[in-house]
Amino acid sequence: MKKLLFIAVVLSGLGLLIACSDAGYYVQGITGHLGVMAKARPIDVLVRNPQTAAEERQRLVKALEMRNFAVTELGLLDNDSYRQYADIGRPYVIWNVVAVPEFSLTPKQWCFPVAGCVSYRGYFDQAQADAMAARLQDEGFDVNVYGVPAYSTLRWFNDPILNTFFTSSDARLAGLLFHELAHQVVYLSGDSAFNEAFAQTVETVGVRRWLDEKATAEELRRHLDDEVQTAVFQAFLRETRNLLSALYHRPLAELELRRAKRELFDQAGERYAQLKQAGKLDDRYDAWIKRGLNNARLASVATYRDLVPGFQAILEQNQGNLRHFYNEVAKLSQLPEPQRYFQLKGKFQLAQHARNQSADVIDLPLPTEEGPL
Repeated sequence: MKKLLFIAVVLSGLGLLIACSDAGYYVQGITGHLGVMAKARPIDVLVRNPQTAAEERQRLVKALEMRNFAVTELGLLDNDSYRQYADIGRPYVIWNVVAVPEFSLTPKQWCFPVAGCVSYRGYFDQAQADAMAARLQDEGFDVNVYGVPAYSTLRWFNDPILNTFFTSSDARLAGLLFHELAHQVVYLSGDSAFNEAFAQTVETVGVRRWLDEKATAEELRRHLDDEVQTAVFQAFLRETRNLLSALYHRPLAELELRRAKRELFDQAGERYAQLKQAGKLDDRYDAWIKRGLNNARLASVATYRDLVPGFQAILEQNQGNLRHFYNEVAKLSQLPEPQRYFQLKGKFQLAQHARNQSADVIDLPLPTEEGPL
């Protein structure tokens, strides 16, 4: 408790020093996190408690198995994070706000103590997130507000597993755990794309290894189907982003740009319908599409996936050895941003060239994949 109060006081002071208008934001962040931590209870105690419902006990036992798997099989840190459980009574722990200029795909950056600069602003209360989004929209930004089931304090606290982790499947639960634990291994202040793509890579390989060892044939089949659907949808979003990027670099007047932008989004809707009609996509993304496309929604997805091919190439070049992979990524994180990105692209192109030589196919440029959804 002393640690919590000390950090709360320090962050409050930083918030007031940075700008009085930001004080309320820091207060909601501090009180929101302390509220989450106050509900946390050791999972092993809950499992032994006869008053714990059988279904909940089963979920918690599975979560602990995944937590231990993360240590023994994925080389992630063995600490007290995600060995407690908190039911916070809502479907998401945080709502993120992403804002992107009307004719750009580069998100607005917000800078914070410890986390550095990131491409989103998180709120523990959805109404506050919606209010911030409305203000940014009035300023002319494209905005996106989306719920987040998990976050990492980067070992400042022993983060608990939340009720929000338990959603659609065991694969999703495992993915959240592995993703958040990856942030504890390598985290580069101020580079959201690097951090999220690294964690996404660990999540993807971790879930596959968990399912290979623990899942039934049917569970594995469903997961592989999810991967195929996700790849098709990401390619659709990538194409849309590439078309928009080309448009925004054209020397057009504002009114003409706005008209062309609307046309591109209309055409994207038609391409999505064609993918469904051709049987390449089912209806799992219909609700996402129904909310409407804009720059911020496309940027939100891209943050997690743009650099994934480079990280996957590093893992492949280390023969799947995750500990060696972590060491190489840690070294990469010490380089200036242009060199980091250049090396990631180079690693991917080398891996692609090696595959193409063995398969006798044409080399491809670095893709910009989007996800997760």
